[in-house]
Amino acid sequence: MNHITYPISPFHAELSFQDLRLMVRLVRVLHKISVNPSYRSFLKNDLPESAQADPGYFSVMMGYDFHLSESGPKLIEVNTNTGGIWYASMDSDALKTDFPARLKNELLNSFFDEFALFSKNPKARPKVIAILDEQPDQQPLYREMQVFASMFRQAGIDVVIADAERCTRKNSGLYINDRRIDMIYNRHCDFYLQTPVMEKIKNAWLNGEVCLSPNPYMYGLLADKRRMILWSQPELMKSFGLSARETSILNQTIPATRLLGSLSSEEAWKTRKHWVFKPDTGYASRGVYVGAKLTKTKFAELEPQNTVIQQRIIPTLTRGGEDEVFKTDYRLFAYRERIHCVSARIYQGQVTNLHTENGGFAKVRLVHSYRP
Repeated sequence: MNHITYPISPFHAELSFQDLRLMVRLVRVLHKISVNPSYRSFLKNDLPESAQADPGYFSVMMGYDFHLSESGPKLIEVNTNTGGIWYASMDSDALKTDFPARLKNELLNSFFDEFALFSKNPKARPKVIAILDEQPDQQPLYREMQVFASMFRQAGIDVVIADAERCTRKNSGLYINDRRIDMIYNRHCDFYLQTPVMEKIKNAWLNGEVCLSPNPYMYGLLADKRRMILWSQPELMKSFGLSARETSILNQTIPATRLLGSLSSEEAWKTRKHWVFKPDTGYASRGVYVGAKLTKTKFAELEPQNTVIQQRIIPTLTRGGEDEVFKTDYRLFAYRERIHCVSARIYQGQVTNLHTENGGFAKVRLVHSYRP
């Protein structure tokens, strides 16, 4: 199997129905929080310009990543432009070129729902969708973008996969060549649209000229890692009107999270083995350090106000072939409160990756009483 082109594993990971139910309940609680007016008002002054305005719609391809602890699942992070759903659905079949029928229907409906909300017309459909990333044909999951493009074309939608640099803004719209873009499926990792290459897209987004999904507003509400600092404060969550049951779900699943700057340098270094250090708007495990492996030199380089420290949840293990043992995390793909599917990623090394031989996206086998 070619693990560079197809990062899927021949093995499976086990997950109990009990743990999956709790994961799903957390996703629904977090979605409820994200649409809570008090929560949105509380965050308003902390969000950058590009994430200030509510567009009236949400974000396709949300991802919720978990490790399993002895007490159950713990949320590690939330992503708004999660990749890998096609690989997660492949069953190690490298000849597949499409999504399974049920999943395909759900995915299309999520894009259609977004555009209908953007258009304020339940029957509206985009004529042209752009799948945008930085040098998309060089991305590890480029094949998945091509599968999405095929899905859109089969639904009668024109589609282009392009680098954000190809976008031009004219006539109160966003264009690639002579095609006006109605909707962007955004896989670019400049989540707040702060780099020069994303300037035209940011302006078109802020002026309501294009449906951008995922978008900075939902990123700011759910995927900026500083949000987990709030979710791990039960009294604050109660002040937003959450029920005792909902706050209990947060207490069970959100690990202790805080800014590095909330500790003195001495205390942070002394307790480093209890923490994982993450950039607040990082992605793909870049800049993530397990405290036990952190050097003093690298520790000194971390920015206290832009680094989140999170209680370390040691990943559980999945056994593959003879003498093969993989660390494991679990991902729920979702749109709003709807769960598309659950997958595992199995790997070796310090942080999650898709480069381990026989690792990658792995099917989840649900069991009745499994708890590592």
